[in-house]
Amino acid sequence: AQRLIFLYMGGGMTHLDTFDTKPGHDNQGPVREIKTNVPGIRVSEYLPGLSNHMDKMCVINSMSSRAGAHEQARYLMHTSYEQRATIKHPGIGAYMLKYLGKLNQDLPGNVFIGGNSRIDGGAGFFESSYEPLAINNPESGLRNIRARFNPTDFRNNLDLAAELDGGFRKKYNLKATRAYTSMYKDAVRLMESEDLKAFDLSIESEATREMYGDNPFGQGCLLAKRLVQHDVRAIEVTYGGWDTHQNNFISVPERTAVLDQALSALLTDLDRTGLLDSTLVVLSTEFGRTPRINQNAGRDHYPKAFSTVLAGGRVNGGQKFGKTDAGGEEVDEGEMSPQDFNATIAWGLGVSTDRVVMSPSLRPFKVAHKGKPNTGLFA
Repeated sequence: AQRLIFLYMGGGMTHLDTFDTKPGHDNQGPVREIKTNVPGIRVSEYLPGLSNHMDKMCVINSMSSRAGAHEQARYLMHTSYEQRATIKHPGIGAYMLKYLGKLNQDLPGNVFIGGNSRIDGGAGFFESSYEPLAINNPESGLRNIRARFNPTDFRNNLDLAAELDGGFRKKYNLKATRAYTSMYKDAVRLMESEDLKAFDLSIESEATREMYGDNPFGQGCLLAKRLVQHDVRAIEVTYGGWDTHQNNFISVPERTAVLDQALSALLTDLDRTGLLDSTLVVLSTEFGRTPRINQNAGRDHYPKAFSTVLAGGRVNGGQKFGKTDAGGEEVDEGEMSPQDFNATIAWGLGVSTDRVVMSPSLRPFKVAHKGKPNTGLFA
């Protein structure tokens, strides 16, 4: 695949109430399962839209991690490394840009859509040019992107700035200095590009916007679709609120309704426009929720077993990989770590999982640490 859409469910998406149902077991609670368009595969009743797209999806029910706190687990899922105070590791989008380059030279190659104040899996110790462009509100597009004076004056000011900076750049001809120079050039190129319309959701019909859902995540998925249409390499869309320690069976139906509508629309749109085979869609989260329901009708943190999804990008759809036991508490078959999962994503995008990159302190790192890709999930 040439492009990545990474949908991240912040807070820990419950697996029993979404993609790993356990009918008849006390752990399942009141949530029923429903059939999908693939015989023998079932999902939660909360996902009626996605049940019609199972032929495009590979559900991984055997994810397992040792990180049970949000910040550490989120960082691990995005970078494949444990969080350290001395270093920040790059995410898959940054690796894509570094190893594969941009598809569209005018637009940012890496975009983050969501309301989080911090981004895990950004450029890390890579050059700043690989950092994702952050968009808080997908409906606002890119603000303050047009120059406020005429093009001639703008160009004159740029030339003057380049002349004043020339001596400094010559004296300090370092990778970090060149990265900032390149970043400013990219910003100017973006300001003057016709492809800026990729960020304008008002171009879409009202029917299309309604299909994705009138909410930030739904419109974020629509923006992600528009960006891959304009050859942006990597887009992450975040959707929080999955930390259901209390009232799980009130909160989860609300969360899944938004997810089900938006992801169903995204898969439909990418398939209709012929972009699904060349775009890998990933649904991920930091960990699952406890199979056993707590005294507050909630589910707590549970990294031992959870679910993720791959779709598009030549993924063998219509399958579930791995298996948990009867209560969804232990992985019985095909255990997959966050590192293995990220290695599988990287392999599906053509990013080498063996290539070593050196940090500024000359320590060796790989895109998925020691993870091994499961190539059998792809056609």
